[in-house]
Amino acid sequence: MDNVSIRESPVERIHLLAASTATAIILNHLGTMTTSPTCVINRTLALAWQLSHLTLDQLLLGMVLDSIISWRITSPFKAEDPFEPTPFLRLIFRSPVKLLLYHAYHILTSLYSRPDPHTPPIRVVCISDTHNNLPNPSDVPHGDILIHAGDMTIDGSIDEIQKQVDWLAALPHKEIIAISGNHDTYLDPRTRPSLREDQRTGAIDWKRVHYLQHRRLSLNITVEPKVKQEGTGNGCAESTTRLLSGEARQRRIVVYGAPQIPACGPMSVHAFQYPRGLDAWSETVPVETDILVTHTPPKYHRDLPLPEGMGCEHLAAEVKRVKPALHVFGHVHWGAGQEVVWWDGCHDAYEKGMGMKHGWMRGLLSPWLWLCTVRVLYRGLRELAWDRVWGGRGERTVMVNAAQMKGNTGQLGNIVQVVDI
Repeated sequence: MDNVSIRESPVERIHLLAASTATAIILNHLGTMTTSPTCVINRTLALAWQLSHLTLDQLLLGMVLDSIISWRITSPFKAEDPFEPTPFLRLIFRSPVKLLLYHAYHILTSLYSRPDPHTPPIRVVCISDTHNNLPNPSDVPHGDILIHAGDMTIDGSIDEIQKQVDWLAALPHKEIIAISGNHDTYLDPRTRPSLREDQRTGAIDWKRVHYLQHRRLSLNITVEPKVKQEGTGNGCAESTTRLLSGEARQRRIVVYGAPQIPACGPMSVHAFQYPRGLDAWSETVPVETDILVTHTPPKYHRDLPLPEGMGCEHLAAEVKRVKPALHVFGHVHWGAGQEVVWWDGCHDAYEKGMGMKHGWMRGLLSPWLWLCTVRVLYRGLRELAWDRVWGGRGERTVMVNAAQMKGNTGQLGNIVQVVDI
């Protein structure tokens, strides 16, 4: 029998390359998923249908193209952007056990009951990272206290800050609090010289805004009867269900604000930075603090915790020591949202495991990391039963990343966070 040489026509080659490139795009899309389990499931189902229409050779070539063009799995030559979520596929290859630990902890703790506010509750409206944008006042929910957790501006000039202060002071909230972020350059005397002379000449009129810079503030809040706050698709809305009845009452709240942040840019430009790894927090927050306001998140909470985390581990330890009712921060735009941190054994195992060295082989072969994962599952299930079955209550802190900026898009897009305490 004669040997038969099968040759593809130019058209067939173009079709193969097009299909393989499409595969690369699909895999690239899969690799840019966030670490949200719901997002992963929904997108995977949609992409599976697309992949099912491609042949094996198209899939293989597409994988090669994906690895070469996008470097989505591993690349020793491509630096990751610490302010962007790490692609899901890369996390699987870099730290699979930590990925399991992270989701186990957050799935279990999401099943805990939400803590009830004190009576009467104080409504705290939280924003951060507006970066020169002035949201429509009608988009800011009503409340007793409004907190801005820093990064009011982009360049940090005195004019930019003053415009933000003027906007804040015009809002109807009883008390308004603000701290500096790393972009608010003028507010740090060490970085102020980096501004042009016209950008740093003059003084800021804070009006009725309480500016906290390593400062404690005691507030007496007259609390009016409120309605229950319910989330909607475009923010927050008020229902007609009464949360309180009767006359207004007084409550005293202690707020502490501090702007320092682990280094994320040039020390001469970004305000209030300290070298990453340095302890700038221990024993700095008053123990009577009810609301803590910082710009940086505590590490591993409303942070980008995988694989490294942008937050500060020393701040996390200080929050655990003080255990405020509410901790408001920003800085990491993709971490926007709320979570309740219960100070229990499940949380201890989670933070210990997340702080361990990671890697594909190192993680898989580390008995201590696996032990932390098992402890999270065991302690989490036990605490869940204690909470849901026996009605037990432990100490907790509501953590709020109030960043308004939608990722690094330059546009506001995250909802305003509202918490009753």
